Parts: sequence; C-alpha cells; structure tokens
Amino acid sequence: MIMSRSEAPPPEGTAVTGNLHDRPHDRLQDGLPDRPLDRLQDRLLAGLPAEAVLTDPDVTASYANDMASFCEAGAPAVVVLPRTVEQVQHVMRTATELRVPVVPQGARTGLSGGANAADDCIVLSLTKMDRILEINPVDRIAVVEPGVINATLSRAVNEHGLYYPPDPSSWEMCTIGGNIGTASGGLCCVKYGVTAEYVLGLDVVLADGRLMSTGRRTAKGVAGYDLTRLFVGSEGSLGIVVRAILALRPQPPQQLVLAAEFASASAACDAVCRIMEGGHVPSLLELMDRTTVKAVNDLAHMGLPETTEALLLAAFDTPDPAADLAAIGALCEAAGATQVVPADDAAESELLLQARRLSLTALEAVKGTTMIDDVCVPRSKLGEFLDGVAKIADDVDLTIGVVAHAGDGNTHPTVCFDASDEDESRRARESFDQIMALGLDLGGTITGEHGVGLLKKEWLARELGPVSLEMQRGIKQVFDPLGILNPGKVF
Repeated sequence: MIMSRSEAPPPEGTAVTGNLHDRPHDRLQDGLPDRPLDRLQDRLLAGLPAEAVLTDPDVTASYANDMASFCEAGAPAVVVLPRTVEQVQHVMRTATELRVPVVPQGARTGLSGGANAADDCIVLSLTKMDRILEINPVDRIAVVEPGVINATLSRAVNEHGLYYPPDPSSWEMCTIGGNIGTASGGLCCVKYGVTAEYVLGLDVVLADGRLMSTGRRTAKGVAGYDLTRLFVGSEGSLGIVVRAILALRPQPPQQLVLAAEFASASAACDAVCRIMEGGHVPSLLELMDRTTVKAVNDLAHMGLPETTEALLLAAFDTPDPAADLAAIGALCEAAGATQVVPADDAAESELLLQARRLSLTALEAVKGTTMIDDVCVPRSKLGEFLDGVAKIADDVDLTIGVVAHAGDGNTHPTVCFDASDEDESRRARESFDQIMALGLDLGGTITGEHGVGLLKKEWLARELGPVSLEMQRGIKQVFDPLGILNPGKVF
C-alpha cells in the first residue's frame, strides 16, 4: 500500500493514514471528536458548489493515478474541482480540521506517481482554475492560475510577441501547476533553461488554509529566503499553488532544425560534446536512439532513417539559423555522422520536432507498458551512460529505447514490457534500478524534470544522504505539520 496502516493512534503532528472509516476509536484517543468520512462531503459542500464535489466511486477512481508504472494508487474519498482561491482555502481548512490527506493534481501527465491518490484522501484537482489573469509585455510577465495548459499559455503570449520557453513533450496536455510541481523542463532547456528559472512569484494555500505570497513581479529581488524556488519542484508536498507570476522572453525567430545520423550512440554524444565545447548555443539538441526511431516510424509512419543507431536533432532560433546549422553540421561530421540533413523550412523543422515529441508515446506502443527513467548526467558522461543502458537492456533481455535532451544531459531511458507478464515486469523494475544506479555512479541525478513522487523515494534517499534528507524532512514539517499534503510522496 502507498500509505502505511497502524493499529496504534497517530501521535500529534503526524498524518492520519489508512481507512478513516475504521478509526473512530483512534480519533477519540487523539482527543478529537469522531469525524468519519461520510461527513466529509457535507463539510466540503459548505464552501463548494455541488458540481465541484465528486463522490461517485467510478468517477473518483478515474482520478486515482498519473501515468507512471509500478506506482500503487489508493481510492480517493472525494474529488474536488475548485475554481477560486477561496474554495481551495476551504478545502484545506476542512482537510486540516478533519485530518484528511490531500493529493493535489493537475492533468496527471506525470511519470513518477506524484499525483497518485492515497486511500480515503481528498483529490484536489486544479484543472478548473485555468485562467490567464494577465499578460504584461512591458514587465514581460504572465500571471496565471495553475490549471492553465502549457501550450495555451505559449500561444497566448505569442500573440503579444512574447515567449514562454519551458515546453515539456506533453505541453498540449500538461498544466503550469504541474510543471511547477515537478520543475519541468522540455526540448528548449539547453538554451532557455527549465521551469524554475521562469517562476518569479507564487500564491500558495498552505496546509491550514492560509494564503501566502512569495517572490515578486520585478525583474530581480532578494528580499528574504527564496521560498518561491522552494515550492518549485516540491510536488505539492508543501502547499497548493493557486497563482503564478511567470517571466517571459521576447519571441525569438522561427527555428530551423538539423538531423544528423550516427553509427553509434557514443558518436552522437561525442558530437554533443563538440557542440557545447565550441561555445554554440542551440535552441534544441535532442537525441533519439535506433529503438526510438523505429517506434516512431511504426506509430506515425514518418519515414525517419531506421538504419542509424542514433539520430541527433539540433536547432537554432538565431537571425541566421542556416549558418549556425552549417557549423553544427561540420562538428557532427567530424564526430562521425554518416549523414547530416538541415531542414529547408519551418514546416520540415516542425515535422522533425513532432517525431521527437511522439517518442514516449511510440515506445509505449511497443509492448503496451513503459517505465520511463529520468536520469540526468554531466554532458561529458552522456556517451558512457548510453552505452551502460544498452548493456543493461542486453542483460535483462528487454527493449529499452532512449530519448534525451542531449544538450543538458537529461535522458529518458524507456523500458518496454508486457505488464501482464510477471517475469517481464520483474526484469523491467530491475533494469530501472540498474539505470538509476548507473546515473548516480556517473555523477548524475535521479530526476532532471519528472520529480520523485512514489517511484524514486528510495533513490532520493541514496542521492541526498542522511543529513540533507533530515533537513528536507524538517522543511516539510514546518509547512505541513500534520503530514496531510500529498502524503507518502518524495520522502
């Protein structure tokens, strides 16, 4: 189970876990009146419209999990869909009073189980809070609610000649709140950075329902501790983001893309090192291995070159992208590229980018289930990491495709397996652990942009070490003393 059960009453300051219907005696021993879950709906409806409170088990079950494999999910007591900050505050005040766990959710496109429900929890879905409140071309900021879809924001700011760079592969579905919760990246990270670099300020509803503002609207500021950065990547474990002030950039010129074929993944990684060492700043530098290329072709019939062992995509959004691509092409050839093909126009460039965005969906179609790693290693170790993953795939006798934000060393080894086959499932989990260990051995990190969630809790402890883990748990205690916010996740 995700959440542990105990016969003893929980000590003061700890989360109430397990089935609250079975715990009236425990709650009386806590000195609290019995508040079974059959009263929870009435308390929520006191501050929420009826359509915002879902209790039908068939409906609530559909909110139980995100897109991660090997992550158990509990059965929610209720799903709430607030539309205002005040409604979120009411939910959290109710949860604190009744000591009911709360699991915040966005579009549930996550890949680490971070949005999976706990037994008898309130699922707090923020998808209805989807307004873009302000776009300010002078200050170059956007103010948005957490349920705004990434692509919707991007298109809206483009109309003002502005650009919001973070663009995860799921950008047509994922929400800004979810992006903030996991500190998402995207294809453009190599030049423009990740979500954390664009979040200037937040409004956050705390566990007890209080509203706190962090950060600023200004271009710079150092007033107090940087609590904004603390919430970015916290996976809903410290508070509920209800508004975000996001930095924008001027819209760059249309980018052009180059595709380079290589006879080995290590040769493609050598090209990446040459590009970065040469001081080039591509707007995109992505890698797809042979397995991924074939999967995309099988799914979308895109005609990508399946004879290559690795396909490297590079792009520039500079005033003269053709010249920059020519320089990159020469470096690729020096690293052993068998063919270098620059796109002729924006349409051809977009086709190549669409192939990259389809990669994870295509790999899932290989066997029906995937387990997606999110290991980031130093760029100088990228080739060694990919060779290591290939060896792991041979050892466990499973298909493992690799796509990577090669420009920043963030890789997504994707294990393809039949979930109904017990032995394949065992080997998939074994390969996942081996890949995680390999990444740490090479000086990397267990997650570059997907978060820890349920999937990587054990590995987080290994990466952080006991002292850092103790400090982080202390921060959690300050913000969530009852342990009701996304319990069982991250730590």
